[in-house]
Amino acid sequence: MKRNPGPVDGPPEEPGADPNSAARTTRTGSGAGAEQHVVRETPAERRRRRAVFLRELAEARELRARVQPRKTKERRMREALRMRTFRI
Repeated sequence: MKRNPGPVDGPPEEPGADPNSAARTTRTGSGAGAEQHVVRETPAERRRRRAVFLRELAEARELRARVQPRKTKERRMREALRMRTFRI
């Protein structure tokens, strides 16, 4: 039987912090003495970062498809087979 994990150790939450806002931890410096800063970001900033990430991911996939066409074709064939297998 699995046990539920205990509370996660981390920085205490600010009493006035908005639970819906995203927090991102950034490190400054290098090595063991690096400081951590919690940066509150707005939903708009999060969406912008996410859009950049998804754009770069799509670009990487296109590059992989161009560089390794045989593997890409095999991947497409396997995906099509999986889709047919679970079709009702």
